[in-house]
Amino acid sequence: MTEGELLWTPHRANAEASTVARFMRWLAAERGRSFATYEELRRWSVTDLDGFWAAVWDFFEVQSSRPYERVVSSRAMPGAVWFAGSRVNYAEHLLRHELVAAPGEPALVHSSELRPLSYVSWSELGASVRVVATRLRELGVRPGDRVAAYMPNIPETVIAMLAVTAIGAVWSSAAPEFGVRTVIDRFAQIEPSVLFVADGYRFGGKDYDRTAEIRAILADLPSVRRLVWLPYLNPGSSPAIPGAITWAELLDHPPIDAASFAYERVAEDHPLWVLFSSGTTGLPKPIVHGHVGTLVEHLKSTGLGQNLSPSSRMFFYTTTGWMMFNALVSALVQGASIVLYDGHPAYPTPALLWQLAADAGATSFGASPTFVQMMQKIGLVPRERFDLSRLEGVLLTGSPVTPESTAWFYDAVKSDLWVTSPSGGTELCAGLVGGSPLLPVYAGEIQTRLLGMDVHAWNDAGEEVVGEVGELVVTSPSPSMPLRFMNDPGDARYRETYFEHFPGAWRHGDFIKINERGGCYIYGRSDSTLNRYGVRIGSAEIYRAVEQLDEIADSLIVCLELPGGAFYMPLFVRVTEGATFDDALRERIVTKLRTDCSPRHVPDEIHVVAAIPYTLTGKKMEIPVRRILAGTPPEKAASREAMMDPSALDWFIAFADERGAMVAHPSTSSG
Repeated sequence: MTEGELLWTPHRANAEASTVARFMRWLAAERGRSFATYEELRRWSVTDLDGFWAAVWDFFEVQSSRPYERVVSSRAMPGAVWFAGSRVNYAEHLLRHELVAAPGEPALVHSSELRPLSYVSWSELGASVRVVATRLRELGVRPGDRVAAYMPNIPETVIAMLAVTAIGAVWSSAAPEFGVRTVIDRFAQIEPSVLFVADGYRFGGKDYDRTAEIRAILADLPSVRRLVWLPYLNPGSSPAIPGAITWAELLDHPPIDAASFAYERVAEDHPLWVLFSSGTTGLPKPIVHGHVGTLVEHLKSTGLGQNLSPSSRMFFYTTTGWMMFNALVSALVQGASIVLYDGHPAYPTPALLWQLAADAGATSFGASPTFVQMMQKIGLVPRERFDLSRLEGVLLTGSPVTPESTAWFYDAVKSDLWVTSPSGGTELCAGLVGGSPLLPVYAGEIQTRLLGMDVHAWNDAGEEVVGEVGELVVTSPSPSMPLRFMNDPGDARYRETYFEHFPGAWRHGDFIKINERGGCYIYGRSDSTLNRYGVRIGSAEIYRAVEQLDEIADSLIVCLELPGGAFYMPLFVRVTEGATFDDALRERIVTKLRTDCSPRHVPDEIHVVAAIPYTLTGKKMEIPVRRILAGTPPEKAASREAMMDPSALDWFIAFADERGAMVAHPSTSSG
């Protein structure tokens, strides 16, 4: 499959019926702004920030207790203030669809290894949120107080999240598979007063009781005054922690009418939730987002980008420890229903998620590119086994997408399908590049830069480049940029993370190429750069080539700059079951890289490993491995509790000990 090969073009009628097309017609009628193409609209959206974001506010009918004084204070980054003077509530805008939904219409569709496929209607969701919010107020939770959850991806977690934000408290969550240290590293930084927990979960057919972990977490979180206990693994059981309130007890309250419930409408600088960076190389950064900025961004992204509507049903496989959980819940802001799943994505069958998508009637299917590559390897053809007639689009995110993975959907799933691969970040809780229902889909190519996101590719000198790989930078502020990091006096850590390299511009930490037609390619993290003899190589290029070989199940590559201008670039591969790594396979890998990429892409050595280390959010741990090879003590290079399989790092530690510390250039050994 050739990179950039045309795979799909939207039907004209569907494009004209899309929300972004309606928005363009509305702009012409209400604002006197006419745009012939999406690209013209995009350029205006990053040039006239006030005009574009005010239009988003009005088009989606944001409800505010007071009119805002101005859209944005300045184009400064950091420091821009959005919609100063307004007072809004994020949860209110998600739940206002309860008032217009048909009786019994689902808001949540959910399933897990412990529960069969079930539905929560809009009215049931709203009623539960109002009760939990009221009970939290009775427990003394006030606006600005932090409330955390150690819960799986189930309806109770969504209800708790919306209840917390409805009263102006600040939400944060960790997935139940996170270890004790990982949870404490996060929650100790925000000092929650209330903690929601589930007693355990089931994954891959195995039960995981988390009672001991909950006790250990509470022992290190003295700020927690009240514990809410959900007997999820053992329904009907009593709390194992004295003094805990059960979920059933919390909901034991007379119904509260929607008209009589008061949402806490808050100012533009009021925090909504705290998300955390992956934490693989130190304490995770506590990233604070606000109600106003997140609301207008999510209205824009779900409506104008993802084209969601009340007839949509969005499914994305995620855990509560990843920002994609927040992004999935955000689909409710358009009146769309969402599909939640808690469990192993390929148990008891590799086709499980496709079965769920069919049974749930999903119109949008989301997963990671790694999951898709697994489907390709085993030869699964979902269209031959499942009724996917309602499926309209696919969303792939979490890592770079290869042309072959994009094309697979048209061969194996559906020929008429909108396949998007947005890329953004936890620090924005939004995408920077992604899809548009007005544009065609090309193999391996992200359709466009998203509206309101002033994204460019820059070389090391800070000059814009087109058609070549550069740093992904954002040159204008956007509403969902963090309010701040918690515990960061003077915003020192925030500024250092994103604005130190290119003062005044947001350096995102990804390699990107933007071609002449505006299509985008993400080539992996720029802070895990393969910088070999002055030529920057994206690790995604190497993974794409190597993992096309049937014998290679997974791979990881790093590059270290050594004293005297030398370089060391080893490739680590996991072979497929039954395959043998020999000189012939080694030569095929070398030939593949030399032919498909360039001689500079050929590694210095190739080593077979039993497992490739991944974070809990599915990212290959290139930076920690590079740091370990450079001599960084393993406990400082990576947090094992932030890993899918902590033992996967052991081989690399032993390898580094055997070789001795390879002293890397400071620019590549820091991470």
